[in-house]
Amino acid sequence: MATDTDSQQLDGFGRVSRTAGVAFRYLILAATLFGIVMLGALLVYVTAQAIQPFTADPGWHLTFFLTLVLPTAAVGRYIYRRNPAALGFGATAVGALLVSLMFAGGAAMVFIDILSPMTWFAYVLALAVSAVAVVGFERLDERLPFVARLVASGAVVALAFYFIPSILLSLPIAIIGWIIILLTLGGGVAALVALRVARGHGRRRGAFAGVAAFLGVGVIALVGPFAGIDPLPAAVLAAISFVPTASYAALTAVERPEKRVGLAFTGTVLGGAFLGAAVVDVLSFAGPDSWVDWGFFTNAHSGTAADAGLYPAIGGSILLMVAVAALSFPLGVGAAVYLEEYAPDNRFTRFIDVNISNLAGVPSVVYGILGLGVFVTYLGRPMGTVLVGGATLALLILPIVIISSREAIRSVPEETRQASYGMGATRWQTVKNVVLPRAFPGIMTGTILSLGRAIGETAPLIMIGAPNVVYDLPSEFTSSVSAMPLQVYAWASLFASEEFYQQAVPAGVVVLLVVLLSMNSVAIVLRNRYEG
Repeated sequence: MATDTDSQQLDGFGRVSRTAGVAFRYLILAATLFGIVMLGALLVYVTAQAIQPFTADPGWHLTFFLTLVLPTAAVGRYIYRRNPAALGFGATAVGALLVSLMFAGGAAMVFIDILSPMTWFAYVLALAVSAVAVVGFERLDERLPFVARLVASGAVVALAFYFIPSILLSLPIAIIGWIIILLTLGGGVAALVALRVARGHGRRRGAFAGVAAFLGVGVIALVGPFAGIDPLPAAVLAAISFVPTASYAALTAVERPEKRVGLAFTGTVLGGAFLGAAVVDVLSFAGPDSWVDWGFFTNAHSGTAADAGLYPAIGGSILLMVAVAALSFPLGVGAAVYLEEYAPDNRFTRFIDVNISNLAGVPSVVYGILGLGVFVTYLGRPMGTVLVGGATLALLILPIVIISSREAIRSVPEETRQASYGMGATRWQTVKNVVLPRAFPGIMTGTILSLGRAIGETAPLIMIGAPNVVYDLPSEFTSSVSAMPLQVYAWASLFASEEFYQQAVPAGVVVLLVVLLSMNSVAIVLRNRYEG
């Protein structure tokens, strides 16, 4: 083999130039950096249009620089020099609090204006009865055949969800809303905290941690009115955001003592933000004249951009995502399990594989036409409802869910399956107890990314006749629904004016981007957490 400083002659590859390889590497790097810079500039421009940071008083900027930016930079630099992993832990705690607060706010909106706490309690009770019945039938593994257990479990689930809500909601009883949230969401979070602590620190400490988490939700619900928050939304915020984030921070600090210093970064960020807010309030410094304010989240569409809001569109997006997840997740995961674990390797399954991959690249407007033809024209469902929109978006992301779930299932080592078979387990027991638990983080990551794509789609909703503007929250799955991207599209087209372009459109884009980035961040955290 002949070798020189610029190139090598390799068998089967011809003449390989080292100079060309280096040039290609730097060309790809430059293209990547250019794309990142241009995207960042676009995001900064849109955010500046929506937030209007330069309209604030100079004293407002100086106050937050002294109370938040400067201390955070100093503490972050100090922690990074000591332990970079600890800084990552502190930053993750802050991010978890902010992202969970966003999702908790959406859940609180659902319980306040869409789903009554009593209805929620009825369906939670039906779910609990169904879960107990399914577990009971599973324990009769040797006494009943699989088909009998499957039929019996399905019958109990159907009867529970049909009779329990109707009976419970017809009774002349009423339970205070925040107490229902405390018992359901708070109890669920407390149980998860107790199981997590018991796994590493014993049952007694686990029980103590669970009781503390439950009481924490109750205390925050009772204290909420003193901070201007009603008990019901305060209980939702505590159960979905405050208590889980505090539990994560406490557990990490106990189990990883070397990372405890990262909590100083968390405390600096949160304390600096609250201190700066208090100082600017006392000194009466005017903040940015932002279009993304509380009114923007709580108002419906208006004829003037200054009074326009996303509230009905946010509620519509939440209901659409509930419908999409309920329809796409079981079908997608079930199809992935069948194709990977049960389907034979023949021409038919290979034909299905190719078409699933092709369907993942079909433009979204085609799925809108499909939804219009199948659900509206053929099945006769009303146009633009939550159910039709959710079913159409579920078709859109179903190939992606199948592909990502198959990849997660395929990543489970074959040795674990063989070990399960060697211990006498059936194929279904192996899938249920070995394959799915190990593949579940990857399945969840792919599903969350798919939902992130669905929540940003506009074309399918336009094709099924979803209204561009609604003034009330949808109350059920047969109600007409709009969504955040559809509302922004309406502001940019139907209500096109300089006022909407400079105010409502940038604000709506920023809110939608925050939601999408938050969902992607959750998926990334799940992937990094379980990739080992």
